[in-house]
Order: sequence, then structure tokens, then C-alpha cells
Amino acid sequence: MNIVILGAGRVGESVAESLASERNDITVIDTDPQRLRALQDRLDLRGVPGNGIQPSVLEEAGIGDADLFIACAPMDETNLVACKVAHDRFNVPTTIARLRSPEFEDGSPMMDKATGFAVDRVICPEESVTRYIGQLVQHPEALQVLEFAQGLVSLIAVRAVAGGPLVRHSLAEIPALVPSAEMRIVAIYRLDQALTDLDGRTRIEPGDEVFVLAAKQHIGTVLGALRERDRPVKRLMIAGGGKVGLRLARQVKDELQVKIIEALRPRCDYLASQLPSDVLVLHGDSTDEELMGEENVQDMDLFVALTSDDEDNILACLLAKKMGARRVLALINRKAYAELVQGTQIDIAISPSQTVIGELLAYVRRGDVEAVHSLRRGAAEALEGIVRGDRKTCRMAGRRVEEIGLPPGAQVGAIVRGLHRPDGTEAGEDAQPQVLMAHHDTVIEPNDHVIVFVPNKRMVRQVEKLFQVSATFF
Repeated sequence: MNIVILGAGRVGESVAESLASERNDITVIDTDPQRLRALQDRLDLRGVPGNGIQPSVLEEAGIGDADLFIACAPMDETNLVACKVAHDRFNVPTTIARLRSPEFEDGSPMMDKATGFAVDRVICPEESVTRYIGQLVQHPEALQVLEFAQGLVSLIAVRAVAGGPLVRHSLAEIPALVPSAEMRIVAIYRLDQALTDLDGRTRIEPGDEVFVLAAKQHIGTVLGALRERDRPVKRLMIAGGGKVGLRLARQVKDELQVKIIEALRPRCDYLASQLPSDVLVLHGDSTDEELMGEENVQDMDLFVALTSDDEDNILACLLAKKMGARRVLALINRKAYAELVQGTQIDIAISPSQTVIGELLAYVRRGDVEAVHSLRRGAAEALEGIVRGDRKTCRMAGRRVEEIGLPPGAQVGAIVRGLHRPDGTEAGEDAQPQVLMAHHDTVIEPNDHVIVFVPNKRMVRQVEKLFQVSATFF
């Protein structure tokens, strides 16, 4: 696929890195030639210096042959205008814009191709991170909670702890040990290495990172089966009152006791004007031990560091954990830092760019792919595809799971049936879809939503082909 990316900042760089590793033809436009040279030295792509809203620069970048245009420059205005020019002047079929303002939403008239800015999809890293953290507030035992099939199915990543009903038991024993919730374990990572060839004899050991698919209503049961349930999050301290910090405070203000520590006094004044009076806004440094003690960080159920400085976030989380905060979460932009601290004293490290990669990958994947989630900092992937065609035209339709020819290690985890009518149109609000945990003899039917776990991104192309429809696949 030919992809043109506007902006070589943190998000643009991460997007380019992820897509270039999949043998796409990538061109990146940025006003900083030095930044482009550094990117070209590291990745297999082409850099074009210049202003991405100018038709001449877009033309030099090969926009006329592009299948996808991704605008992730720092300014919303730049991204909107660039998408409009790319669509109207160069007929780019798909445009995606990174927009920070909450007033620009998917499907709004302003995004319309004929009368608006011609944006097919709006992505907002701040909103994605806030939504991600919101799931972890609801399920504090989890490392990740990701949704598929319109929220009917969740993929949960959890660290197994001794004492959980399933820990030190084999996968074959799961139905008997937890009969109230059907689930499917699709991957186990032990000492940061994936276990290959999971079967009924595979045992779950303490410390394993386990990926489980289950219906959304069974999330609590699944978490309780792998570790003791934590008490619900009631007290939250946020270090950093930037865009993400403010969004998170607004999201949870009615359910939790919230404190925000912000270093800039003008920003504190703004936060106080935007949030209700029961949200305490503090002017100070989150790495100041005296301040943290005075504000009773030891009583916090969750401490999240969301400043724009990776080092400050790491130090603040380490200090909060040392002083007694039950669980700490750090926002870390640098991928190398995130890999170093994940699973140490810092319970969870979140990379803003990685949270939006999946939203973009759904447009790059071949076949009818509905949703994609990047896992383990981009090494693995879970995707949801819709099965089209029939047994003659699609490798999945009308076949048992064991017949479809998945690459080694990849697993069909769950199937959602009934979201579409037999003619392929979406079912109405009165639909009653079924969530099926896949087994080797489960038959996949046309219009099923199939969720596949792919342990290595190099296998993605093979999985994509299974969803593609052709006159004949032989």
C-alpha cells in the first residue's frame, strides 16, 4: 500500500515505524529536514521536506498514487486543510486526520467528503489514552482491556498471581474450574517470551502474562480467576493537568475522588475553572516527596503520571509506589523507556502513539477488517474481521477453525454471530448476537465477526488473506 504521512513528530514517527515494518511504501512530509533525515536513516521510507498543505509538496511526495493519507501534524488546522487538498485535488481514496479538538468528530457534517474537510477518520491520541486508562480504572487488576464487536467481546491482559483459581492448572481444566464464564486463552507470555503451541496440557504459572478473550459481562470473573480481585478504585491522583489529565478528570469526576498536581500556576487556574469544586487542583511538583506525603499519596488506589516529560512520569510513579500508592501508571512517549519500566515497580506504562496505531491499522489491513489492536508494544496484534463470501470464495466461510490454515501460533479466539443479516447488512437494534468462544471444530459462517490473535506481526499478511474474497482462492 502507498501511504503518505504528514508530520514526523512522535505520533507520525510511530505510525511510520509500524507501517514501514509491514512492507508498505511510506513517504513522510515534515517541515524539519533534520528530523526527516534521522527518520530515513532508521526506517525504509522516503522523506519530503516542506509544508504539507501545499499541492506542490504533496505532489512531490507522490500523493497522486497514494492509497492512504495520514495527517498528524501538530496543528488541527494543518491536518484538516491537508486532508481536503489531498482528497479534492488528488483524489486520495482514504484520509485520516489527527485532531485534538473535541469539536471535530467522526461522522460530523464538517468531516463530509462533499461539503466538509473530507476526513474519513478522526484520531485523537489524547482521547484514546483517556479511554484506555478509563478501562483500567474500571478493572484495576488488568494490564489491558480492549474491545471488539461493538463492545460485546473483550481481550484482557492480566498478570497471573498465585492463589488465582486457574493458576497452576492446565487450560483443559478451565471449564470445570470456572463454569460460570466461558473464556478462551489465546496467548501466554512467560519471562517475556510467548509460549508456543498452547494446548490443553499448558499450565498457567504465577507471573505469566495471560491474554484472554471473553464476553464483556464476564471480565470480572476472568480477572478473579487469574488473581485476587483488587478493591475498586475510589481515590485517584493525577500528575499533570494537560490535555490527557483534564480529559481523565472530567471522565471520572462523578465516580472517584480526584486530585490533580500541576506544575504551572496558569494551568492550575484553568483546571480549577473547568472542573467541579470537589476535584482538588494542586500547584506543585509530583516528584516532591514532601508534597506527595502531605496529599496522602499512600492512600491512593491509583496514581497516574500524565505530564509531557517521560523522566518526570517515571520518577513520580516510582516515588508514589515507594510511598504506598496501590497501583501506578506512567504515560511514556519513548518506546525504549516503556519497555524498560513495564512490569517493574511501575505497574503499567502507556505509549500514546501505540494506543492509536490500531485505529490506523484497520485501514491498512486487507479484507473486511473491522478493528485492530496492537499488543505488547507492537510485537503482536489482535484483529477483528468480518467473513464475507461463501465456501468457494473465502478461506474462512463454511469451514471449521481447524481447516482454515492459520499460521503457527495464531488463534481464532472468539466469534460473534448475528451482528449482520444474511444479506450482509447490519442488523438493527433488536438483534440478539451470539458470542461464541472458538474451538477446533467450530464452524465459521458468512457474516461472522471473527477475532484472531496474531503473536507476530510477520504473520498478519497470512491472516488477512483468510478474510479476503475472490472469484476463487485456489
